[in-house]
Amino acid sequence: MIRSELVAIVAENNPHLTMRDVEGIVSTIFDEITNALSSGRRVELRGFGAFSTRAREARTGRNPRTGTAVKVDAKRVPYFKPGKELRERLNVG
Repeated sequence: MIRSELVAIVAENNPHLTMRDVEGIVSTIFDEITNALSSGRRVELRGFGAFSTRAREARTGRNPRTGTAVKVDAKRVPYFKPGKELRERLNVG
């Protein structure tokens, strides 16, 4: 599912909201999740999962084309841990 499909589904389930309102709501939710993660906080959506960041140390990588060593800086990367309810719904049967 892509963002526009999510907006369409939310708009369909909430006919009292305009498409512009739904787009604003979805954008606000994604912006707030992004802002929380960028400031080092964790975002938990009960029944769905939790978003957080993990630190990656600086390392020496390799250019796959030439094989030369390349310095890779330390960075933070997003991490998602699915919730129990989501895992159970995915593994029914």
